[in-house]
Amino acid sequence: MVGLSGGIDSALTARLARDALGADRVLGVMLPDASYSPALLAETRQYAVDLGIAHRVVPIEPAAASLRGLLPEVTDPIDLGNLTARLRMIALYALARPAGRRVVGTGNKSELLLGYFTKYGDGGVDLLPLGDLYKTQVRRLAEALDLPRAVRERVPSAGLWEGQTDEAELGLPYDQLDRILHGLEQLRPPEEIAARTGLPATEVARVAQRVAANRHKRRPAPIPKIGLRTVGLDWRD
Repeated sequence: MVGLSGGIDSALTARLARDALGADRVLGVMLPDASYSPALLAETRQYAVDLGIAHRVVPIEPAAASLRGLLPEVTDPIDLGNLTARLRMIALYALARPAGRRVVGTGNKSELLLGYFTKYGDGGVDLLPLGDLYKTQVRRLAEALDLPRAVRERVPSAGLWEGQTDEAELGLPYDQLDRILHGLEQLRPPEEIAARTGLPATEVARVAQRVAANRHKRRPAPIPKIGLRTVGLDWRD
């Protein structure tokens, strides 16, 4: 089961799932809220049809509006966006378990490193096929597989509120972010990354700090060690 947003990551994930498993074993689910345009919904539905996978639409705005009404003190757009992302996770798992399905996530390596996902929202999945591909690599793979141009050229957005875009929030375009992240992956010092990329050392340091600050999103919750073997620490499945 794949949550389809209309963006390149979910489109590529659905395509890979179909190619690997067969169209009859993949379900695409669209979970529109108030910020999701009818035109984008129609386009995303058509993409599922073209892939030949089963699909359904689950409007989550009524549930989101109800929760906002119950939590009037929550007004920050980020918190409200995270609320919506977690509702999508709830809906996907509610559909997945009775059908014996697994939830396939759409996050990529850039998002995982930067913490650019909602903890227990779009980060709550069973498998991340794109998790070791930077965003720029996702784009190249989407082009190689000839995904629709409209999908490939759509401005990246987490869809947390109307007009929201990834790069406005992250402060740099993905091609620059990925060059920094690749340097960090190679354990290069920030000053060397700045020299190699031609980007300001302050930006390299900012990205490195963000990666470190969001480490908690990539790890299980810490458990104080008491027993002989502790789950997630020295008792690994």
